[in-house]
Amino acid sequence: MATFNLTPSNSSTFILNGIPGLEAAHIWISIPFSTFYIISLVGNFMVLFVVSKEQTLHKPMFLLLCMLALTDIGGSTCVVPKALSIFWFSFKHITVDGCLIQMFFLNTVATMQSAVLVTMAFDRYVAICEPLRYTTILTNARIAKLGLVGLIRAVLLVLPVPLLLRRLPFCANRLIPHTYCEPIAVMKISCGDTKVNRTYGLVTTFVVIILDLTLIGLSYGLIIRAVFRISSKKAHQKALNTCTAHICVMLMSYTPVLFSALTHRFGQGIAAHVHILLANLYLLVPPMLNPIIYGVKTKELRDKVGKYTCRM
Repeated sequence: MATFNLTPSNSSTFILNGIPGLEAAHIWISIPFSTFYIISLVGNFMVLFVVSKEQTLHKPMFLLLCMLALTDIGGSTCVVPKALSIFWFSFKHITVDGCLIQMFFLNTVATMQSAVLVTMAFDRYVAICEPLRYTTILTNARIAKLGLVGLIRAVLLVLPVPLLLRRLPFCANRLIPHTYCEPIAVMKISCGDTKVNRTYGLVTTFVVIILDLTLIGLSYGLIIRAVFRISSKKAHQKALNTCTAHICVMLMSYTPVLFSALTHRFGQGIAAHVHILLANLYLLVPPMLNPIIYGVKTKELRDKVGKYTCRM
């Protein structure tokens, strides 16, 4: 495959180097990248299509699934096309503004997804602990308002990140050892003082991940307490089964994020390509598996998807 030797032509350009140390394997790495991305798009667009077409699925839980699908599509689309252009054609250049815009949208989508997972945990809490009041507490309009609040929070928290990076000086080294503009990777090539950037990064990580995980943990603590008050074992199992899909999605979403954040800051002995592969897998694997998990575990959605699949 043809390779184009592109170098930064001016000071407003960065170079994304892909996965350092694995340049010779870029073509092979692109195969799972593109496969996972296509499966993710098909699965998530199928969820959006089926829910939009079926009036019976216009319920809070399925609206939340649509929000999750949109964040999955947005997150992977922010990264994968550019990564594949690096792997296939060595199109490594990206403008500084393009880099910061990619960073803003990617982090906004990730923060929004965390808010959706918190809302899903609240949805499960109301469904199990307050079943008689579910339809009055969680209406479609209220879910839409919660989604809007999550989006506003994401924008307000993430917007300072590219703005703070924009003020930093970048000297001779403009090579980013990554497939996309990850804030820490961009900070590392700056020749200025990044103390404010690092501090704000830690604060936003705490606010988003720790606070959201605390709210999710509180919801599930109340759910477990309510379940154990039920005398019937069959009812125990039925109640917990309604949470299985959300727990799986939550583990897939938060575990790699926490691991990647910790290894970036404290895992200095870990090879650079391991950091980068983990950061990319976080954006590829959960979006691919989320619609599959909910399709398998949610009978209403599974039946409707089956109906449309059989028509094709």
